[in-house]
Amino acid sequence: MGEKAEWESRVAAFWESFDDSKPQDMLTGMRALVEERPEGDARALAEWGGVHDALDLGAQAVEPYRRALEAGLGLEEQHQVTLQLASTLRNLGFVDESIGLLEQLDAPELGDAPAAFLALALHSAGQPNEALRTALTALAPHLPMYGRAASDYAAELAPDV
Repeated sequence: MGEKAEWESRVAAFWESFDDSKPQDMLTGMRALVEERPEGDARALAEWGGVHDALDLGAQAVEPYRRALEAGLGLEEQHQVTLQLASTLRNLGFVDESIGLLEQLDAPELGDAPAAFLALALHSAGQPNEALRTALTALAPHLPMYGRAASDYAAELAPDV
């Protein structure tokens, strides 16, 4: 196992044992892992942002997420971090930026997660009908008997003013 693969294995183990009731221990543990990687390592920055996010310290997650995206992640990691950043921005009140990121996110490997988070962001932006339309449209293909009805009802929702 290569050095990076071994590091990733330890990061996975960290997340398996993650305990948000011990925030300082979690920050210390992730800090130790991050410091093993070269300065500016995209994956380490993403993990550093992630631990802050998981501890409800979203304001401290934004910069590492942005730096991770700028540093260059693999496509799937880029999609995951973009989704996490968008969610964090919504939670911090930067709803328009969140919506912009989510509307541009084409990430089939994430399933309907981008639509779910977009629906939340639209709701936060005071666009309840658009939020419901987004959620119903994402849900409809998963409904074996009523998918068409859900799609039709989504299409009938009046635009938000």
